[in-house]
Amino acid sequence: MAKESIFADGDEIRAIRNTAKQVNIMVSIGFSEKARFSDATLYNSNLLIGDSDDVLIHHRKLMPTFFEKLTWAPGDGHGLRVADTPYGKIGNLICGENTNPLARYTLMAQGENIHLSTWPPIWPTRVPPAESIDELKTAPEKPNYDNVTANRTRAAAHCFEAKCYGVLCSGVLGDDAIDIVSDGSSYLTQVRNQSQRGATQFLDPTGAPMKCFTIDSDTSNKTDVEFLQSEEGILYADLDLDRCIEGKQYHDVVGGYQRLDVFDLKVDRTRREPITFTENIDNSP
Repeated sequence: MAKESIFADGDEIRAIRNTAKQVNIMVSIGFSEKARFSDATLYNSNLLIGDSDDVLIHHRKLMPTFFEKLTWAPGDGHGLRVADTPYGKIGNLICGENTNPLARYTLMAQGENIHLSTWPPIWPTRVPPAESIDELKTAPEKPNYDNVTANRTRAAAHCFEAKCYGVLCSGVLGDDAIDIVSDGSSYLTQVRNQSQRGATQFLDPTGAPMKCFTIDSDTSNKTDVEFLQSEEGILYADLDLDRCIEGKQYHDVVGGYQRLDVFDLKVDRTRREPITFTENIDNSP
């Protein structure tokens, strides 16, 4: 996987930045980032790229979740930022970080009104108790992780607390990818096939699901949907940032509804490097 990971300033990201500028769009992209200072150190990262090709936010997931620690190193606070864009103040957290109230509050306190949360296509927390595919239970006694409910619950909580819009974006796990990672094992293939898929959807500033739609690229026909799941596509929704105001008149947890004299949160946004060099530049004898 280290060989398949990419640099944040590498050719692949440069191509995406160029395309964003050419077609005048913003891009939020998650990727496995490899460090310049090591051949094996990887990060679970996300870039927010502006429509003029500039990198607005480069975030590395603060803490890999459970078995992710076998692959990715912990990130730092450098990416806990909100980008002030023509479309709103946009922030991002990766997967399980959306469970972390301190990370979420950090974005709220910067005026975030569009929150991007990115999720894996599956998250099998339990392997069914079977030694072969014939013994595999389709409904195990202890059910596997409910991606849709767990992800929406966390994102909705953030939307309600921040009075912001939520954009949940889930990856897609195709049959080709399952074949590769299962490496010929019928049992592992079945485990992955039965794992619930994550969903891509929009939430409003109360945390409620929004009306969304897709557009057929051939006919331009518009189809109303609640979310996308198990398929690639582009999901659309109309956002009115004025709707972020009313809720804050009741509960503005970073302003009039907060006790800043009682609570004091400090965040270190230093980009961590493995070494700091100092040099004597005084050439006098």
